[in-house]
Amino acid sequence: MTEAITLSKNEHIKARSNLLRGTIREGLAIPQTGAIDDDDTQLTKFHGIYQQDDRDLRAERGRTRMEPAYSFMARLRIPGGQVTGAQWLALHEIARQRGNNTIRLTTRETVQFHGIIKGNLQPAIKAVSDAMLDTIAACGDVNRNVMATINPHESPAHAAALQLAHAISDGLLPKSRAWHEIWVEGQSVTSGEPEEEPLFGPTYLPRKFKIVVAVPPHNDVDIFAHDVGFIAHVKNGAVEGYDVTVGGGMGMTHGEPDTFPRTADWFAFVTPDQAVATAAAILMAQRDHGNRAVRKNARLKYTIERMGLEAFRADVQSRLDFPLLPPRGATFTTTTDRLGWYEAGGLAHYGLWIENGRIHDTPDRKLMTALQAIAQIHQGSFILTANQNLLIAGITNRRAIEALLAEYSLDAPQTQTRHAAMACVALPTCGLALAESERYMPTLLTAIEAAMADAGLASEKIVMRMTGCPNGCARPYLAEIGLVGRGPGRYNLYLGAAQDGTRLNKLYRRDVDHDGILAALTPLLQQYALERLDGTSFGDWVIRAGHIQATTAGNRFHLDLNPELAEAA
Repeated sequence: MTEAITLSKNEHIKARSNLLRGTIREGLAIPQTGAIDDDDTQLTKFHGIYQQDDRDLRAERGRTRMEPAYSFMARLRIPGGQVTGAQWLALHEIARQRGNNTIRLTTRETVQFHGIIKGNLQPAIKAVSDAMLDTIAACGDVNRNVMATINPHESPAHAAALQLAHAISDGLLPKSRAWHEIWVEGQSVTSGEPEEEPLFGPTYLPRKFKIVVAVPPHNDVDIFAHDVGFIAHVKNGAVEGYDVTVGGGMGMTHGEPDTFPRTADWFAFVTPDQAVATAAAILMAQRDHGNRAVRKNARLKYTIERMGLEAFRADVQSRLDFPLLPPRGATFTTTTDRLGWYEAGGLAHYGLWIENGRIHDTPDRKLMTALQAIAQIHQGSFILTANQNLLIAGITNRRAIEALLAEYSLDAPQTQTRHAAMACVALPTCGLALAESERYMPTLLTAIEAAMADAGLASEKIVMRMTGCPNGCARPYLAEIGLVGRGPGRYNLYLGAAQDGTRLNKLYRRDVDHDGILAALTPLLQQYALERLDGTSFGDWVIRAGHIQATTAGNRFHLDLNPELAEAA
């Protein structure tokens, strides 16, 4: 007799949600509170929406017995990150009229709006729909926004990558009409036929699911950080197929060794016409075998760890009518973006650095206003990158764009290290944040840039990423210098990832503050300047110099820790 499995709370919420409807629409109509029902806060994630509150105000409002300052974050589904100029202008207006006057570019090639109060939420999502965009499945236990290496003008392979991202996103989209009923029509629309989710079923996936498409040698999407990756193989200018990777994921929990970041395994090779079916088969295997009892172990990486790669491959193969061929392998060079002006496909393009992805106006830099002005004259597209930057693509009026970049000082030089840095949102809005990230990263970078300059490294690129908690939204475990929040003003320091995104970093110091971070890094930077060979990256050097052990035990993060250094820290 098989022992019954106790399902997690979220599984029961999904099962009784009437395919993601719950009581969301009713809750939006209650004016006495800025929040919605607790169960509905789990369901709105499937609609791309998180309920949040301003944690800067939480204590004071609690002392005065006021309700927390609730608002909502809305994340869009934008496969491959590409929008038109008209759509950018629509996003600008939504942020101004319904949000907090900022647009946040995420590490998944999409946009988040923050600070939407409950009364503005339905109008904001309706405005997104009016712009021919949506927030469906941008969060929740579903296949989320599908990323692709940027700029389809680069080559036919890059154009094919964008097309595949759209095909996978559309093919793996939930079929429930709940999103349209709640946010667009504002009322239930019945067809008389029972509604079904043929791919997901009534409880959807055990946890989130992320897919990316890359064209070597550029690894701007961090192919090995995600549940599924498609790596293009190009022959005579055309994509002849894709290597498939499975089982990547960045999240972990402090103090729980059964949770860990993991880089993806090489899995198979498929032809272009087999790619969408392969993605669906992998998703269904995870749907059926993922851990629905313990959410912290529910991602695909844990399913593969438990089943074994060969058993998982056999399950996926059983769902397909074509053979999964052995992967061919590929070589990558860098994970960072190409910034500044360049030519591709007979057109000009400008890669614009956006600090931590936050687009807003400040007294010193009118970034949001500048991009509005550019969108009003730009005939090409805007492409949101996985590194939180923005590509102004397909420029036909370069002189006019150049003038606006100069007028608003958007072309001011920055160090390569600052260009390569990423940080998650963290405080004050993320409920999971243990420490600052977006608001602290610029200050820390200034101090590190000074230490690099003192060591003669001002022109070097060191990839640095920070998150306010261990869930890894900015992929810190694939950074040469990774900082992960442990508590207010305190971080774990990780070192030694590869600049091509193929190797995880390792724990170097536990629970350090600002001064501790600088005290740990400054002597290393000085030693690196003296000992490095030409072209040796900082991540490679810290391993060669013995500060971090090389990977010897596969792609599981916690197996690769250096116990002696970790304990000494």
